[in-house]
Amino acid sequence: MAIKRIDFHTHIIPSNFPDFEKSFGGERWPRIVKVDENTANIMVQGKVFRKITRETWDPAKRLEIMELEGIDMQVLSPIPITLCYWAPIKGSIEFAKMQNEYIADVINQHPKHFLGLGTVPLQNVEASIIEMDRCIHQLKLSGLEIGTNINGISLDDPSFLPFLEKVEQWNVPLFIHPYEMIGNERTANDNLAITVGMPMELSLTASRLVWAGIFEKFPTIKICLAHGGGAFPYILPRIDQGWKSWPGLRKTEFPPSYYANKFYYDALVYDSVNTKYLIDLVGYERILMGSDYPFIIRETPPGKAIWETESVCSEHRDALFGCNALHFLNK
Repeated sequence: MAIKRIDFHTHIIPSNFPDFEKSFGGERWPRIVKVDENTANIMVQGKVFRKITRETWDPAKRLEIMELEGIDMQVLSPIPITLCYWAPIKGSIEFAKMQNEYIADVINQHPKHFLGLGTVPLQNVEASIIEMDRCIHQLKLSGLEIGTNINGISLDDPSFLPFLEKVEQWNVPLFIHPYEMIGNERTANDNLAITVGMPMELSLTASRLVWAGIFEKFPTIKICLAHGGGAFPYILPRIDQGWKSWPGLRKTEFPPSYYANKFYYDALVYDSVNTKYLIDLVGYERILMGSDYPFIIRETPPGKAIWETESVCSEHRDALFGCNALHFLNK
């Protein structure tokens, strides 16, 4: 039987939103403004946040491109700008519900081609647990996408422990994606927030989670880091040196690098040298092919760097291209 090729890191958005600003207040709600039948702009505060094309909202168009690129299945997740952790909680709950229902509907229409990750309003832990319950047990989504910080509060903050406890209890896979990147004031130009800010943001988040002992508190929790973990895999020796240098600050039994292979990682590193390094560091079993479809910065074709990594045998390549994603998502 042929192994499915699964693109774990893809984003989708409904074709239109109600006027949440009118209903709930707040000025940062994203809106979709169509340019023509094949293009649209995501607008935030009256400015173009991102230009998008039809496959961003149209499952039929996605399926056409998936067939052309040899992808059997995509894992759908929200676009991070729509996580809306800044928003009034009533509006944020409704915004999350709308997106989760949309993703679930797309999956129900095309169950052989899509799986999905939902979103929850993490600025309110109690509301997040309620919506997570609905996502997993009612809508039958496969996990959650969450941002790297919640209004500047890191995920290792004690306030999130009840949420993470339920995540582990219900065996809900988490996909951590950069959100509200570190150093925004210095990466405003030239899309550096995407090319530099995102890897830095992920490295900070991953470092804080391992330093805080998240895998000792929740030993069976499943967490996948986007973008190959950003800079985290490459700065581990320095983080370890800090752990050795300041024993009074230690919160874990082992140095941070010990926990690196407790994470999963998407393989979106664009380069065979980095792909091999990540495989050598954490093991091929912890890495999932992902392209960042359908955005301009995506890897084309999906899995290109894996194919170009000559040291990967066919068995391991099958795992990277699909088996690992199914395992991570409890399929």
